[in-house]
Amino acid sequence: MKQKKAEQKQNSMKRNRAKQKYLEITDVIKRFGTRTAAAVDGISTRKTAVCAAALFAVSVIPLLLLGKYNVMCIDDYNYGRAVHDTWTATGSLWQSILTALRQTGVFFMEWQGTYVSCFLMAVCPMNFRYEAAFLVPIVMIGLFAGASFALGRHILIKWLGSGRTQASFVMFLLLFMFYQVMEAPFEGIYWYNGATHYVLMEALFFIMLTLVSGILWAEKKGAAAARCISAVLSGVIIGGGNLVTALQAEILLTLLLVYAFVEKRKKAGLILLPFLFFTAGFLCNMLAPGNAVRASLDTDVGYSPAAAVILSFYYAVVFMIGWTGTLVIFVWLALLPVLWQIGKKSEKSFAHPVWVTAGAFCLLSAMFTPTLFAVGMVGLSRVDNIIQMVYYLCLFFVTTYWFGWLNHRNAGQSAGAYFGMFLERTGNRMTAAGIFIVLLVWTMTADKNTYAGISALRSLANGDAAVFYEEAMERHALYVDDTIKDVVIEPYSARPALFDFEDLKTNTENWLNLAVSDYYHKDSVRLRESGEGADE
Repeated sequence: MKQKKAEQKQNSMKRNRAKQKYLEITDVIKRFGTRTAAAVDGISTRKTAVCAAALFAVSVIPLLLLGKYNVMCIDDYNYGRAVHDTWTATGSLWQSILTALRQTGVFFMEWQGTYVSCFLMAVCPMNFRYEAAFLVPIVMIGLFAGASFALGRHILIKWLGSGRTQASFVMFLLLFMFYQVMEAPFEGIYWYNGATHYVLMEALFFIMLTLVSGILWAEKKGAAAARCISAVLSGVIIGGGNLVTALQAEILLTLLLVYAFVEKRKKAGLILLPFLFFTAGFLCNMLAPGNAVRASLDTDVGYSPAAAVILSFYYAVVFMIGWTGTLVIFVWLALLPVLWQIGKKSEKSFAHPVWVTAGAFCLLSAMFTPTLFAVGMVGLSRVDNIIQMVYYLCLFFVTTYWFGWLNHRNAGQSAGAYFGMFLERTGNRMTAAGIFIVLLVWTMTADKNTYAGISALRSLANGDAAVFYEEAMERHALYVDDTIKDVVIEPYSARPALFDFEDLKTNTENWLNLAVSDYYHKDSVRLRESGEGADE
């Protein structure tokens, strides 16, 4: 009996000790949580913006480093052949530019009206130095990210009433997200021809749109005039680019012009000039004789104008769903408290949320119309890159607008009011938790090729990039060897996942094989067949 009581007493003491230990642990966790929450709540907006900028920089560094192993490919050969021949023969940059201008004129009359894109594609840097392909991602990321940041920040500050630091934070996080989930990184970052025609032109349009919109907000006449002149020059350039960007530009410039005549009539003339110069360039582009020639040879059949417009709305929904993946959702959730604060503190009226939402959707849908009308299809990856960015910009801007509307109406006890109270109470904690989850998803996803930055880092670390570049240079050595007229190249044994371009075939009559053989003046170029000996 005594032994039983002793055991019960001992068990009771163990339970008490365990309970005390549990209370101590939970107390430590609570104190840690309280201190962490207080520390997170105390982080200034400026520090969060700096952290977001650092995250964006870290995420694109592998993409830029991978550019060291970039090479010339696909249509770079077709568009650059004449300029390459001139440079090889004369060594004159001026003569090469004249050749590019002449080629642009020929294309305008016989193939396509995109006069600026054709010129830029003709002066591919690799025509002058093959190893210059590393410059392509630097230019494309630098220009597109910079232009997107400038436009997005301008809209958040001037049109939505955001603070400067908050706007910077939002845009850095958006850019981080975009470059990780980009539809076609190779075609938008590394492939000179494809990126120039779409990403570069869209970047120039973003700059032009920032300039034109900036005219409305300029307080000094000199600043407004300078922006007008810059926008006029940009308009002429953009009018000669791809039709997806051009149609988007025509819509938005028209809306800004109407707004200027209604709200700021004194500035309307300065808005009208860029609009007219851009429209003139756009009309030259569309009415080029080469477009008709190309259409007569093209076997693809597009939809009628009405059908193309209707289908555009359908495909906009399909692609929006596809582009709203896990990383995008958590970035959006992380930014909700920030976007709520922008709407709350803004002095804008936010009077028309439904019209703004409908307008953003129509703009996005319109970007699918040109390819549906011209070739009866969507899903061209190099086009989707720019539509995807416009979607993300619209997503965050429309969310901010709705938050502004909720904050500026008498919400009372509505669900919107309670949601706003939740966002205000969570504040920095929700943002920090969201970004933490984003980092986990970004770095811990099983397929390391899911997100562009991680995929690039993997290709650099496992040596695929270096092996690929070494083999590409071996091919180039054969191409420039004048003693070899029929070139047989080896298949790549390794290739970075992001470099998903079409390679040459065993058939010498394949269009890409012909492009390479014409560029280097070879009788033939082909890929070695499986089982074929090197000495055969």
